[in-house]
Amino acid sequence: MFASPAFAQAAGGAGGAAAFGQFIPLILIFVIMYFLLIRPQQKKVKEHRAMVEALRRGDQVVTQGGIIGKVTHVREDGELEVEIAQGVKVRVVKSTVVQVLSKTEPAANAG
Repeated sequence: MFASPAFAQAAGGAGGAAAFGQFIPLILIFVIMYFLLIRPQQKKVKEHRAMVEALRRGDQVVTQGGIIGKVTHVREDGELEVEIAQGVKVRVVKSTVVQVLSKTEPAANAG
């Protein structure tokens, strides 16, 4: 009527491989998500960081708010001074720049 403890333990021994087999689809979904979502987003963030670090005076930029202006001063504390109209300058956080419309060429060293 009652199963012996040895018989009950032997019946569950093959379940370890089956339990791992149940996790394979979950692992595959994570791998697919990594290559389709996470990795491209990390690449985009890296490119944006490089673009922001390369900003210099004279570059024409677009901010996240849609403001187009020319960089007049690059500050070390993560801010830019952008001229949006003649005589109108605003301070903008560097990371809010989404696009550089025109890049200034570095001055050639005469020598």
